[in-house]
Amino acid sequence: MPPPTKGWRDSLSALKDMYERKIKGIPKPPVLSPNAAALLSAAYVFIYVIPFYLSPATRPSPTLTRDAPSSIRARTRAVTFSTILCGLITAVVLFKHDASTSQVLSLLGIWPVSPLDTLRTMLLVAILFAGPVFEQGIVDGGWRDWMKLKGVHESLSSWIGFRAFVVGPVSEELVWRSFIIPLHVLAQFSGKQIVLLTPLYFGIAHLHHLYEFRITHPEVPLLVSVLRSLFQFTYTSLFGFFAAFIFIRTGNVYTCMLAHTFCNWIGLPRFYGRVGVEAGVPIGPPDLDNKDDKQKRTPAYHGKGIGWTLAYYIVLVAGAVGFYYQLFPLTESSHALPVVLLEA
Repeated sequence: MPPPTKGWRDSLSALKDMYERKIKGIPKPPVLSPNAAALLSAAYVFIYVIPFYLSPATRPSPTLTRDAPSSIRARTRAVTFSTILCGLITAVVLFKHDASTSQVLSLLGIWPVSPLDTLRTMLLVAILFAGPVFEQGIVDGGWRDWMKLKGVHESLSSWIGFRAFVVGPVSEELVWRSFIIPLHVLAQFSGKQIVLLTPLYFGIAHLHHLYEFRITHPEVPLLVSVLRSLFQFTYTSLFGFFAAFIFIRTGNVYTCMLAHTFCNWIGLPRFYGRVGVEAGVPIGPPDLDNKDDKQKRTPAYHGKGIGWTLAYYIVLVAGAVGFYYQLFPLTESSHALPVVLLEA
């Protein structure tokens, strides 16, 4: 029995497919509109933040700060729910647009991943923060404790440490990198647009700390509170630019989590002042004239010499230069997302 002949619709569809395969330079429309990607990303901000204000256990008040153990526990539960919900929404969107399971896992940066990519990227992070590593490890002698992993258990066993080094990095990198960036990939945003736009959602999500700070610190002037929040928005967005970049380059969300944890641990670099000066010790020579009363006398200066400070700033600048030159080489990966960061 001869095979049934194809109808004219099938022939037209085949011709269309051949045309799309052969004719280049005609962009296909995105499977997800840019507006839809932006709306979903904004929705994730609300899903992540709003639960903090729905319950007395998580809502800040003059008698309950965000650092209270009971508040951190309740917020951890809320963040877990929000993260799972955002992940389910992104997965549904990806599957709805005919992505296979392997493609979904790849776009989410979950699998496949390379441990070598993680090591190379963390080396890049260490280069960028060479100054703070030098100050805390060499100048302050912290390398001995680092070798013994001293303080790790104490940090992770406290609720503040658990939030800073586990809950925050894991949940935030999942939501703002693993769940939001694939939506922008589907919407055919360019790599540069993804790196510059998606971190703004990350920064905006931290602006609610202004309200919390005003509630718990009413004595602080409004202008100071606003400047504090703007500073926080700036550095969270700057980190977001970098995290989005390495997520696109490596397709590895675990690397973003580790980089986030490292930055929370090492803190912001010092951009002024001397290193090796203990808290409460004046920067300057001791009072040789002994003019002060013995009971009121300021303790004599016994910090590190000026050479250590000079070395710190040299290392800080060298780290920034090294980061610039190694940014692309150390983040090159075969698991990169299908996004072009630099046009040829």
